[in-house]
Amino acid sequence: MAVSLRALLRTSAGVCAGAARCRAFLAAFRPLLVGRGCSDGPPFRFLQVQKAGAGGSVGLIRLQRPEALNALCEGLMEELRCALDTFEADGRVGAIVITGSEKAFAAGADIKEMQNKTFQDCYGGSFLAGWDRVATVRKPTIAAVNGFALGGGCELAMMCDIIYAGEKAQFGQPEVLLGTIPGAGGTQRLTRAVGKSLAMEMVLTGERISAAEAKAAGLVSKVFPTDKLLDAAIGCAEKIASNSKLVVAMAKESVNAAFETTLTEGNRTEKRLFYATFATDDRKEGMTAFVEKRKANFTDS
Repeated sequence: MAVSLRALLRTSAGVCAGAARCRAFLAAFRPLLVGRGCSDGPPFRFLQVQKAGAGGSVGLIRLQRPEALNALCEGLMEELRCALDTFEADGRVGAIVITGSEKAFAAGADIKEMQNKTFQDCYGGSFLAGWDRVATVRKPTIAAVNGFALGGGCELAMMCDIIYAGEKAQFGQPEVLLGTIPGAGGTQRLTRAVGKSLAMEMVLTGERISAAEAKAAGLVSKVFPTDKLLDAAIGCAEKIASNSKLVVAMAKESVNAAFETTLTEGNRTEKRLFYATFATDDRKEGMTAFVEKRKANFTDS
């Protein structure tokens, strides 16, 4: 592997809540890190984590809490952060796919955990702040959504860079029906993705939209038959991972600038990053390979 287990442990322990807990996760994750199959033992309680794609270039995270339709409890989200940290530090992984089951990507946040929280608990403890890790991963992320993506599940999907949906997927922000509003970016990312009118309708009524409607509104990139979805998402991740990981990270940063800043500032960011590619070996190799009519051999440098 490109990085040592010790380095991975330092990286993950610095982000997750509690170094000791993260060490336990990564100790269980060791079979994957040293190249053995994940069948040697499940590394997490709420997730199934493994590598996929050619040469293990894709990190695959499957939410696995079937008794609650993959409701996003604090334990699951902490494990997700640790899994993301590990793949982020793995030099072989070029993209990450997050998926659930055919019945549910994630049916929302865990209401039982939230039911008795007070304003002081939420504000003082920065409730849900840790979810932002999904949106700050530098490597590209793809949400492969089958079934329900509601509330926190819809927000989790929208934190990813690309959303692929199964044809029976449903998206929604039904928090208003519970006497609250989205708290992990639902009102913000949804509005940017589908526009004010549809976002208002979904947030104010709690109604869901289908995969086809989500595709038409621009929320998802593509829709696939349920049994083809995961393969399609992994295939897309493989294509991404075959490019220079360094340049892909720059491209992702530039696209996010368009999503989050003004046109003028976004163009400045794009120009700076474009110039920066000329300091990389991979830019030189890519253009040389094009001129020589051969496939580029990127070294991520």
